Amino acid sequence: MEQASVTALWAALGMTAAAVLAYWAYAFGGWLSLRRLATPGQGEVTVAIWERFPEPLGRAGTWATWAALLAMLVSLAARWQASGRPPWANMWEFTAAFTGAIMLFYVLFERWYGQRALGAVVQPLVLALLAANVAFFPAEVRPLVPALQSKGILAAHVGVMVLAYAALSLSFAAAVLYLLQGGERRRFPRLPSPDLLDEIAFRSVAIGFPLLALGIALGAYWGNTAWGRYWGWDPKETSSLVTWLIYGVYLHLRGLRGWRGNRSAVLLVAAYGAVLFTYFAVNLVVAGLHSYAGV
Repeated sequence: MEQASVTALWAALGMTAAAVLAYWAYAFGGWLSLRRLATPGQGEVTVAIWERFPEPLGRAGTWATWAALLAMLVSLAARWQASGRPPWANMWEFTAAFTGAIMLFYVLFERWYGQRALGAVVQPLVLALLAANVAFFPAEVRPLVPALQSKGILAAHVGVMVLAYAALSLSFAAAVLYLLQGGERRRFPRLPSPDLLDEIAFRSVAIGFPLLALGIALGAYWGNTAWGRYWGWDPKETSSLVTWLIYGVYLHLRGLRGWRGNRSAVLLVAAYGAVLFTYFAVNLVVAGLHSYAGV
């Protein structure tokens, strides 16, 4: 089952790459077409017209995303069967669960809002995470240190953090598309409107923010069991709290100060930088109580 988990993850990576190509072609791609047009008094003239790739490419991206999500669920189920525990106890497993959760939130948001172009950022992010996973993190099922062998609160803590970071990934994607779109200038006709991108970003933070708070609280509760204290300003604890506070600032500025547009988008991109720092750097570079879960 361990090898089946790895094989399924590779299948998910391949389908994600196909989804990236389809979504990018759908959202940004096209070709120049030369046409002869009749003009009053000047006869026919040749003009170059930018033709967009057809709509079915967007549907192809959606189907490839669903296939990648299914492969990732198979990978996680096989991993669970092989290890006898929830499959998010090390970086390989956490990244697999993280990417699966991102795709799950994405397909739900795509269905909710009817906007496939969001996949032009979401799926490249998923592809980069999966590529990092197979390149840098060992896939072998290894025995856990005693502190990580809890299957109750610890599993819930990590699972909720996975969902929180996945939801916040959608806000990052919407913010990037907002900046690419150029606000009201609408550089790319197939991207959602600026107002809709702003709403998608807000809705995803509205989901991820309380989940992140719950995940931190569960971690504190488990920390008291494992280490005899609820909070110790460990680098992971501190970084998670700072990330939560940044998103709290975003919600405050948006709700009470009316922040919209480029300022909100830039803040969300920076906030997601804090997510990635907490996810990668604190686990792999900074020494702390969470470091043993690095790989």
